[in-house]
Amino acid sequence: MDIHGLFRSFDDRATASENLCATERVIIESGALQSLQEVCAEHHGILMVSDQNTYKVCGKDVADFLGEKIVSSIMFETGDAPLIPNEEAIAAIHERVTDRVDLILGVGSGVINDLCKIVSFEHQLPYYIVATAPSMDGYASAGSALILKGMKVTLNAAPPKAIIADTNVLKDAPIEMLQAGYGDIVGKYSCLNDWKLSALINDEVFFSKVYDVTYKTVDQVKTLAKEIISRDEEAVGILMNALVVVGIAMAYVGNSRPASGSEHHFSHYFEITGILSNKPYLAHGIDVAYAAVLTAKIREQILSATPQRRVFEEEKWKSEVHRIYSSSADEVIALQKKIGWYWEDNSEKVLPKWNAIREVLAEAPTQEHMLQMIEAVGMDYQGFMDFYGQEKINDGLLYAKDLKDRYTVLWLYYEFFR
Repeated sequence: MDIHGLFRSFDDRATASENLCATERVIIESGALQSLQEVCAEHHGILMVSDQNTYKVCGKDVADFLGEKIVSSIMFETGDAPLIPNEEAIAAIHERVTDRVDLILGVGSGVINDLCKIVSFEHQLPYYIVATAPSMDGYASAGSALILKGMKVTLNAAPPKAIIADTNVLKDAPIEMLQAGYGDIVGKYSCLNDWKLSALINDEVFFSKVYDVTYKTVDQVKTLAKEIISRDEEAVGILMNALVVVGIAMAYVGNSRPASGSEHHFSHYFEITGILSNKPYLAHGIDVAYAAVLTAKIREQILSATPQRRVFEEEKWKSEVHRIYSSSADEVIALQKKIGWYWEDNSEKVLPKWNAIREVLAEAPTQEHMLQMIEAVGMDYQGFMDFYGQEKINDGLLYAKDLKDRYTVLWLYYEFFR
């Protein structure tokens, strides 16, 4: 991938833009694992990080390719439970960083990537990632998505110096991980609309070229649903390329705005409440895809109604936050008090611009269109509704936004249409 060429497509300030992305090599091709010795030629003290599943997928092959260059390793074993990127997992990797380590090499996807990213950043060590699934868009991003003190947070970190993705490995990822990657990409229709909405209402900084490149990338993946679900190696490579492009877009903007909006708030909500209550939750990208159907429905409801500012009842809100987020409620409330949006009257921002707001909302795909996209890869929306239940989903419509400090259609819905 021509990373710097991609940045030039974002903005003519090529030199300044390139400095925002630390990734130097992106290899997405069949047989990419065979490039490991060449890519890692400068390093002789590698800490390899994997989990029980990713080690079986290709971690052993990575170890064989690199041999004595690997001086330390950690393989997380969690049984059937998902690996959680929390304080305990971070500390476990920290313990493996010795004076001999000159590179952290992750073998995995979302959680492994985020853990390696934050530990390498804190130790000022370079890190590479060997991707095992095209399941999420954070490979090249500058943020590390973690769960700290029971809250979903994204900390500043550095992108990997190299991303190695062997399409022969990626195509054999579990089908739900292929669906998750596809879902994470088509969910961008929702977050891109949220970005444009916030730019209109709040004068948020908006990069039109980033928006256009991301939108075009999403459009390309949308047409490949059948091929991706059939494990076509070329199509899976295009999906992986799209996930990396979106990560680079985030690095360029300096935050996750091109990739994360109301649909991601829902996904984080399902994950956090699942962890807090010890109940199962779906893969991130799968939740994103289903949530993008929910947010499409919200936009249609708003377009068919007249805005009327609702009264904010602080004590009722606090009570609901404690009910939903239990031990993390105080963190959620503190975040929202810091932001202050609940205590502001945004009528003057919204009502005079209502016609323009309607035009923006109407640009997003309809609920029916989003359903067609996810059903094309075998995802079952009714199954999603049954899995979480209507009460939990209704709570998310009102309180998923409270986990983040980003304006989306969920705020517009809460303030004027609930």
